Amino acid sequence: MEGLKIEEAIKESGEKYRSILHEETENTHWRHGGPPIYDAVNKLFEEGRTTVWEKGSLEETVQNAIKSWEMELTHKTRIQDFKTINPEKFKLIVNGREGLSAEETLKVGSYNALLKNTLPDEYKYYKAEEETFESSHDAFRSAFPRGFAWEVISVHSGPPVISYKFRHWGYFEGPYKGHSPTGEMVDFYGMGILKVLIF
Repeated sequence: MEGLKIEEAIKESGEKYRSILHEETENTHWRHGGPPIYDAVNKLFEEGRTTVWEKGSLEETVQNAIKSWEMELTHKTRIQDFKTINPEKFKLIVNGREGLSAEETLKVGSYNALLKNTLPDEYKYYKAEEETFESSHDAFRSAFPRGFAWEVISVHSGPPVISYKFRHWGYFEGPYKGHSPTGEMVDFYGMGILKVLIF
């Protein structure tokens, strides 16, 4: 896509939620050899989202920023290739646990970082401490073959501290750790806070 404008590249590829995907350099180290294709999960998102945010709104900006960060975390292998965060300042804090650095988050992967908990083992359907980056993504790709869509439901405060409500959903249409698929929608809601550093 060399020589194309970003808008033309987005139109040509169909990717409109992770624009930095088109700003990559040839030196980026991709986990699977090249940039990902998000056609299936974008279709799921567009069919199931609750709101179409106004272009350029804070809600759209937050939504696309998180989608872009998730893309980098899932598909890039070197933290120096990330464009969505400052690796030296980044901390991922989930449910009051000790924060993970950018390198630590990249090493364990998004599912393990976000789903680690202190529930007794008999209540854990997912055990982050027993999963690797690869096994965690394999489990979710298997269970949700059309993808696991994510949207911003609302934004409650603006920069530099942005609080927002989100929804994460998919259809359980593939096997998950010995459990047969039911075809049912799995729907999660949560709250997040982004602290934007102004330079």
